[in-house]
Amino acid sequence: MTLLRDLSQFPTTLRGGAVSIGNFDGVHRGHAQIMARLRAVATELGGPAVVFTFDPHPIEVLRPHVAPRPLSTTARKYDLLRELGIDAVIAYPTDRAFLDLEARQFFEQVVCERLGARAVVEGHNFRFGRGRGGDVETMQQFCAAAGLRCEIVPAVELHDEVVSSSRVRAAVAAGRLDVVRRLLTRPYRVSGTVVHGAGRGRALGFPTANVADVATLLPAEGIYAGRAAVDGATWPAAISLGPNPTFGDAGQKFEAHLIGFDGDLYDRPLAVDFLARLRDVERFDSVEALLTQMRRDVSAAAAIAAEP
Repeated sequence: MTLLRDLSQFPTTLRGGAVSIGNFDGVHRGHAQIMARLRAVATELGGPAVVFTFDPHPIEVLRPHVAPRPLSTTARKYDLLRELGIDAVIAYPTDRAFLDLEARQFFEQVVCERLGARAVVEGHNFRFGRGRGGDVETMQQFCAAAGLRCEIVPAVELHDEVVSSSRVRAAVAAGRLDVVRRLLTRPYRVSGTVVHGAGRGRALGFPTANVADVATLLPAEGIYAGRAAVDGATWPAAISLGPNPTFGDAGQKFEAHLIGFDGDLYDRPLAVDFLARLRDVERFDSVEALLTQMRRDVSAAAAIAAEP
């Protein structure tokens, strides 16, 4: 699979296939349905399945003060789309000039000229062009006039509600990992860099990796079970998000105890998959009471991480 950030020298091998355009933040099950249809159409045409997405999200350029935290980094989005069988992802550098293209200009200059698409596959709520002026009907009209195939994939529903990035974002923000896992194609992942902390976890016998430089949305405060990936290896993890009230520490922290890991993680990238919420952040009357609960948390996290 190919990741591109420039259309000036778009490979001829990626032309003549099917294209899907969108943000695909989080790559949820609705997106997976679009990708399945994109692959099928591309196969029928004998061409590649190409995804055109934006980096950063257009709202970060147009209205940065109201832009929500993304659900996935470009690297994570690329990995998830690769798992869904896509041949190439274009993470186009978004700027105002690009966003000022009218819907017809975008269609002619990007879809037809640069990508050389023979088909377009989109979700039911697709919008494109300046001010989101184009919609699915606009795209269908443009494609018909240009001789391109156009398919619109219906919404995917779960419990009578449409699966969407905004729904995933609300569930993540509420710490509803049970809901998040049903909405996404893969566990919710947060990545960052390990930095030095107070060293309190190591002193208690549960060393933690303090994670900073996180670009995506963090779940609500709480104690979670998950898996942590470092240097190609995966470890079960007990994760704490929020303060440490037992020690009078009100600072917001993201700490992960890699169960069974023994080594130095400082200044290294760490990816953490959130699997389940175990409990709220609590204040304990003694260090021993805290340790008793931590042992329970670690045991529960290890069991959940071992599940297929």
